[in-house]
Order: sequence, then C-alpha cells, then structure tokens
Amino acid sequence: MNSEEEFYDAVTGFDSDNSSGEFSEANHKVAEMLDLDPHQCNRTGKHNGETEIQENGIKRHRTSLPAPMFSRSDFSVWSILKKCIGLELSKITMPIVFNEPLSFLQRITEYMEHIYLINKACSHAEPLERMQAVAAFAVSAVASQWERTGKPFNPLLGETYELTREDLGFRFISEQVSHHPPISAFYSEGLNKDFIFHGSIYPKLKFWGKSIEAEPRGTITLELLKHSEAYTWTNPTCCVHNVIIGKLWLEQYGTVEIVNHSTGDKCVLNFKPCGLFGKELHRVEGYIQDKNRKKLCVIYGKWTECLWCTDPTTYETYKKNEKRGGEQKKLKPSEDVIKSENDEADDMPEVQDTVQFIPGSKLLWRINCRPPNSSQMYNFTSFAVSLNELEKGMEAILAPTDCRLRPDIRNMENGNMDVASKEKERLEEKQRAARKERAKDEVEWQTRWFHQGTNPYTGTSDWLYSGGYFDRNFSDCPDIY
Repeated sequence: MNSEEEFYDAVTGFDSDNSSGEFSEANHKVAEMLDLDPHQCNRTGKHNGETEIQENGIKRHRTSLPAPMFSRSDFSVWSILKKCIGLELSKITMPIVFNEPLSFLQRITEYMEHIYLINKACSHAEPLERMQAVAAFAVSAVASQWERTGKPFNPLLGETYELTREDLGFRFISEQVSHHPPISAFYSEGLNKDFIFHGSIYPKLKFWGKSIEAEPRGTITLELLKHSEAYTWTNPTCCVHNVIIGKLWLEQYGTVEIVNHSTGDKCVLNFKPCGLFGKELHRVEGYIQDKNRKKLCVIYGKWTECLWCTDPTTYETYKKNEKRGGEQKKLKPSEDVIKSENDEADDMPEVQDTVQFIPGSKLLWRINCRPPNSSQMYNFTSFAVSLNELEKGMEAILAPTDCRLRPDIRNMENGNMDVASKEKERLEEKQRAARKERAKDEVEWQTRWFHQGTNPYTGTSDWLYSGGYFDRNFSDCPDIY
C-alpha cells in the first residue's frame, strides 16, 4: 500500500487495499470528493491540522460526546405510558428526553464491538473452540446495553448506517427496510474475507405497567468462510424496569440457541431472570452439545461481566459441593485472567467480577470497561461514542440516508434539545406525508440495499443483502431528511 492509499484510509476509515472491486473503486471516488493531497500531511500525522492520524495509519476516534447528557429528572414517562399498558410501543411518540443520540441502526452496529471474538473463532481449528468463541460473541453483543436506559431513535424508512473499521477488520451496512412493522436489516463482512455476519431485527416493544419489554425477533447469522460453517441464533428479551418511579434498571432473559448448521453442534444459553431476591440477576448459564446431544462443555457467567467455560464433570461436582455448603471460591483478579484479549481494552482499568469462579475454568470473554465519563454520555461504551462521529469531508462520501446526517440526532448529541425535538417532529411528519403520497399513487416502497428472501440455513423469512452499497452510487437514494 503506498502513502497516498494509507492517507485515504486514515482519513475516511475505508480500506483501499482490498480485493473487492466495489470497495477499491469507492476510494477513487472518495479521493476525488475530498480533493486530498497526501503531500500536505505533516510529520505529526495531521492534514492541515484537521485530522490526527496514528503512526500505524489508523485515525483516532473521538473519546467523548460534544455535550453531556440531558437530565431526565424533571420528566415523567408515566404521563405518556399510562394509556399504553399492554400495547405495542413502536407507534407511540416519546419525548426526545428519553432518547439517546443514536439511531437503532447504530445500536445494532454495537454487535461489532467485540469482533475479536469472531477473529478467534476463525482462527480455531477445533469446532468446540469455535462454538465457544461464537457463544461469547453472542453474549457480548448484548453487553453494551448494560445501564443503557435511553431509547435509541426509531430509524426512518430507508435510513441507513455504514461503518468501516480497518483497525478492527470489518465493514458494516444496515438499512431500515420496513416501518410498520419496524424491521432493520444489516450485513457485515471481514476485510480479509474471513466472515460474513448478517440478520434482520424486529424489536417488538410492550409496556407492562412498571416495565418495558423488548422482544428482539429476527434471525442472526454468522458465517465463518474458512471453515464453511454457519451459525444462527436470536437474542434474548430485554426489559427495562421502574419506568414510572425509582431507578431504572435493565435485565436480559430467555433462552438463546446457537446452532452450527455444518456440524450439528448446538449451544444453549439461559439468560436468567432476576428472580424475587435478585440472586440470578444478569446470570447466564448453558452448555454446548454435539449432534448426538452429548454435552461437551458448560458455560457460565454474567452478560454484564464475563463468560467462562469448563467441562461438565467439573461443573456438576462444583454444584454438588455448593449445595452441601462447600467452599465457594471467588475469582481473584490477576494479570493472566483480567487482561482482555481485545486490544482496545489494554489501557483500561481492571474489571472486578462478581461471578463465582470454578477452578480450572477457561475465560471466554470479559466486558470492556466504560470510559470514566460514561455516565454523562448515556452510559456509552468507547465504541458507541464513536458511532455518530461526523468528520470533515464525510458528508460527500456517505449515503444521504446515513444516520450521521439526521438533524434530530445530531442536535441532541450537540445538546440542542429544543431544536432536536422540533427536527424529530418534522422528520416524522415528512415520513407520514411521504407514506400518504405513496398510498395515493398506489406506489409500494422499494428497499435499496436489502431484499426479502429466505435464510439459507433456517429456511425462515429474512432480509438479505443485495450488494452494491460500497460502489457508492447513491443517485437514487430517497430524500428522508
């Protein structure tokens, strides 16, 4: 890769040294739109003092939001929700103060925060180890929701979000393919062509008096291309409690089944509900079995902290001793255990676990620490903080439907709550008017980057990537903002 290509990669986040033709052509368009001259870069890695670039050619992402989180203490959600008990909430308009400055499409992108687990799965030679890594990835995908009680913005029909992270080795594209019911489709692939990760999500929301429940319908598929393997699963149910009075808190519950469609192996994970005294809060327990239903290993931990695995005999022996009142060994932090396998977490402080450690267990995954000021940034992770970043020159590159260009989210992120609220109302009204116009003309909405089809592994209805997004031909994109 020459210096010019490295510079384009650093500024845009796009990989110019890629075997995909559509990806390579995109960088020539990027170069023309930005009118960049790599010879103007100084030795500190800044282009005209604008963009800071590390020595390895990867640009630094922001570490904080432009404005702190707006206080919700003076607002009551009860006045809005009291007439909605038992109803579907996707059609209910909520005040912007209960949002977080991200679209649901960006929230889905947070699945990729622990992508190193996919890389581990690709590198393992044994099917059991690959399933362990995939199970850890499935649990890590919901970990970013911990203490995230703000509601992401409902995507507008036709809204998109793209993210390319050369430093993490993937690119990602999503589209809101349906408004009623709300369905979000996504597709991601490794820049080294080692995996494909895709799915469609239909989050069905319901209000139950004191809590809001989100049932994430839809299939998630991970393909490990080197091993010719495909894994599918659905996420657990998410519930936010104390929406009327008291401190908001969140739990995940339900059974997640991860199926390896090539080997017949299955991982069954039980996200346990809190229970009466909170003893089971955040706990995850499960096992991996082969096609003959023989248990190969047991997995345990908390989706808010870490995940371990051990052999079934050791686990059963430990549980029997526990019931007899035997000694319970708490996990003691040590360098060989605490250090995350995710390079991004190396400079962060240690995480103290509350998970009971069974001697001989293997660490599968540990949550990244939040930034020190996370509580003032909607409890975002470092990865989430970077998702709505809009740098100089990006508008000319992105699709006009990209979330980063939504004026309501942008104004909320900047602390302009009144403007954000007005923009949200304007966009929703514009969407309603466009829908009425289509109905009047008897014109059906056409998705741009995804099409409805059948999941090749489960045989169920799914939204599949049509391709072509990274050719960057956005001339026929709808005007939704």
